[in-house]
Amino acid sequence: MSNSFSNKVVWVTGASSGIGEALVKAFAKEGAKVILTARREEELLRVKKEAGLTDQNSFVLPLDLYKIDDIDGAITKIKEKFSSIDILICNAGIAQRSLVKDSLLQVDRQIMELNFFAVIALTKKVLPIMLSKKSGNIVVISSVMGKMGIPFRAMYCASKHALHGFFEALRGEVFKDNIKVNIICPGYVKTNVSINAVTSEGQAHGKMDKGQEKGIEPEKCAAGILKAIRNNKEEVYIGGTETIAPRLKVLLPGLFSAIIKRVEFH
Repeated sequence: MSNSFSNKVVWVTGASSGIGEALVKAFAKEGAKVILTARREEELLRVKKEAGLTDQNSFVLPLDLYKIDDIDGAITKIKEKFSSIDILICNAGIAQRSLVKDSLLQVDRQIMELNFFAVIALTKKVLPIMLSKKSGNIVVISSVMGKMGIPFRAMYCASKHALHGFFEALRGEVFKDNIKVNIICPGYVKTNVSINAVTSEGQAHGKMDKGQEKGIEPEKCAAGILKAIRNNKEEVYIGGTETIAPRLKVLLPGLFSAIIKRVEFH
């Protein structure tokens, strides 16, 4: 296996569970130095231990990404620990399960704040570090829903669509500085994303969707993400047959629209 991630400093947000946890463990196996960020410090410590990481090759950095003003302090701590950041993985986010007509505007803003503005804020703070050394990877965990609209997930889809527009533009600005932007579009992954999704008034959905239940394991998704970074894939789809849907939308938009109107989403 390639040692291309050996000693690279990798910052993973949303590292306490799901895809983020699997990414921490995958990078640890590759010999990377991993920064683990999420709100729950005890879960980050658990992931660190399970990944076999030490105080020398990891940094547990609790951070609430709704509090954008705290990012500067977090980066100062990272510089003190590792001096630099080679790979930023923007994985933290929140899903949604509610109809547009029922969703409170404050909940819509909450989704956009974490899924889009927090990602942008983090990127803008890390970018000068990468520009100064003329290298780096910014890895954005989007979704197949970043390429299409699905009922009951309108604001989630909107937030992921916004990521594509922003990071495609950024890619065109920084490629000459040897900074790579990788947009990852997972389909169904067996995580708690639907359980933690917010409803119309901001409560947790509390249910595992059938799609998630039958999705690929987070470890398989993480392996696909590392492969995409290693091979510098600008945009990849990882999952099962559901990853065909964005292509269907492009090739046969009428058929795609008819299917979306007939499928019952919850």
